[in-house]
Amino acid sequence: MSTLFNELVFTDSFGALGTEFSTPQPPTPLPEPYLIATSPSSLALCGISPEQAKTSEFIHLFTGNQLPASSQPRAAVYSGHQFGQWAGQLGDGRAILLGELAGLEVQLKGAGATPYSRMGDGRAVLRSSIREFLCSEAMVGLGVPTTRALCITGSPMLVMREQPESTAVVTRIAASFVRFGSFEHWFYRDDVTSLKNLADFVIQRYYSELSGLENPYAALLRKVTKRTAHLMAHWQTVGFMHGVMNTDNMSILGLTLDYGPFGFMEAFNPQHICNHSDNQGRYSYAMQPQIGEWNCYALGQALLPLIGSVDETKAALADFGLEYQSKLAALWQAKLGLTCSMEEDDALISAMLSMMKINQLDFTIFFRRLSDCYLNDASMDDQLRDLCVDRDALDQWLSQYRLRLTKEASVDAVRQQVMRRHNPKFILRNYLAQQAIEAAQRNDFSEIEKLRQILANPFDEQPEHELYAALPPDWGRALSVSCSS
Repeated sequence: MSTLFNELVFTDSFGALGTEFSTPQPPTPLPEPYLIATSPSSLALCGISPEQAKTSEFIHLFTGNQLPASSQPRAAVYSGHQFGQWAGQLGDGRAILLGELAGLEVQLKGAGATPYSRMGDGRAVLRSSIREFLCSEAMVGLGVPTTRALCITGSPMLVMREQPESTAVVTRIAASFVRFGSFEHWFYRDDVTSLKNLADFVIQRYYSELSGLENPYAALLRKVTKRTAHLMAHWQTVGFMHGVMNTDNMSILGLTLDYGPFGFMEAFNPQHICNHSDNQGRYSYAMQPQIGEWNCYALGQALLPLIGSVDETKAALADFGLEYQSKLAALWQAKLGLTCSMEEDDALISAMLSMMKINQLDFTIFFRRLSDCYLNDASMDDQLRDLCVDRDALDQWLSQYRLRLTKEASVDAVRQQVMRRHNPKFILRNYLAQQAIEAAQRNDFSEIEKLRQILANPFDEQPEHELYAALPPDWGRALSVSCSS
């Protein structure tokens, strides 16, 4: 037995819940697997050395071809609301949990069919695996709560989507992959015993401070609501759009979960829909906070039999708006370099967003260039004015912004330093991901690694990578991503 297989010992806490919560399911091997990319920081979290990650055992393990005896692979069952409609039973249709390493669940996405695959083949394609890997790591760099990506492995085997595509497996890690839909599953089956067992498991493992409370289930809902509200604020202030905020894609830990047709805002449009399959715009940028709250209410309904009171359930959910607005205000404050809050800040931010919409300003570039502006010197304003069609609208807002800075005696050097720590220079633009995908399809994985390194430190200047911070080319602005991606 290899050194890697001897040293990696998986535990199986989730499996201990019982087979009603998950089904034992070995991965289906892929032929001729090869390594595409790894995340050094994720490897370290799992206790895997860079040397071990170069071995054939590593490749076979995280493709699902060969597992250590300690791994008890399984696929979880859950249900959910999809695009606002109850979809019934879902489950891990192409994800298989290997167990836990260093307290983190390790999951193979694309490792073959499970009992919950419905009509799917359980496989993931190369393009979607690259997008999930890169965006998971990009979100870590941005400071947004997220699941992590450990590695991607590939295979020459093809699967049919709109056309034949290469297969891949992305290994992702998180403290837990339990979802809102995991609780909905038991509520809609009227199985209070299983619902309670799941809630007790989640509280014991992830919210142990709630164990001794009079109503720990109401407290759990309150905690998850708060985390979800904060996550929505993070998304809005980095311009991230998830694309498929179904309840089965919402993490009980408040993590960004299940990267599919995501996108980062470029030309600012609050009604922008990043998912080509979202015909009604339910998951547009502007709708995300509202849908986040709606999903918390769906979770509240599922937990109602345990909480025992409609009023207590409503009370636990009532904090969403306040928590969201408070976190949002703090994040906008940091992005604008403000050291305190003032009554006029809401009007300042509202005017800013209106001006950005009028000019269709690139979300990331606008804030990064704003970080270079001075209080009493307009010499850097042209770098913003060059982005605008309606320069008068920008000038009017800059006057309003400078007046606000004056009221707190803002110091340029201090403010600029703070703003550069909160306004990234680099994000995962769709066209950058597409370029990495196209290179990978030619067996060139260097662009994935370059992007991973750049996105790991998105606030650094990295002058050698200036092109990666530029406006997208014309062809890159029209890219469309759907649920099939």
